[in-house]
Amino acid sequence: MSQLKERFVTLLHEKNFVTDQLATVEQKTGVKREYIALGVLGFVGLYLLFGYGAALLCNLIGFAYPAYFSIKAIESSVKEDDTQWLTYWVVYGFFSIVEAFSDIFLFWFPFYYISKCFFLLWCMAPVTWNGAEIMYKRVIRPFFLKHQATMDGVVRDLSAKAKNITENVTKEGEIPTVYIC
Repeated sequence: MSQLKERFVTLLHEKNFVTDQLATVEQKTGVKREYIALGVLGFVGLYLLFGYGAALLCNLIGFAYPAYFSIKAIESSVKEDDTQWLTYWVVYGFFSIVEAFSDIFLFWFPFYYISKCFFLLWCMAPVTWNGAEIMYKRVIRPFFLKHQATMDGVVRDLSAKAKNITENVTKEGEIPTVYIC
């Protein structure tokens, strides 16, 4: 437990925007930043359990941090971080589609949004056993490899239909020119 506490304290003393803000609040209030961070985390946790708009907060948590680090990954020359965040977004998209069809039922389960938030945090965690990597390798990749030929055919057909539709709309949108002398 003390090792976890040390990692938490070390994380809170790294140099970044959030820890700078924590240092300012710590200096003005005299309350240690560890307690401030635990208070904020406790508030967010309780809000996810009982607050109005918990779905929005959960989706912001699942989007904001990964979006920021995805942009940083795109701008870096390292390939591994690109793969990590691309894997996250594939899992996030898959989860969102599954959730869209089951949200009517899942919404009624107690602690759904905090569970979803923990799942998304696990998926974006910077560890080797993060959820995105595990979900991709165990669920999404095997399904994709099994049905890849079928999906390629569907995408090819839809692309051809979309191209035909755009060509027809373009032709119909051209206005004939009539010259009156």
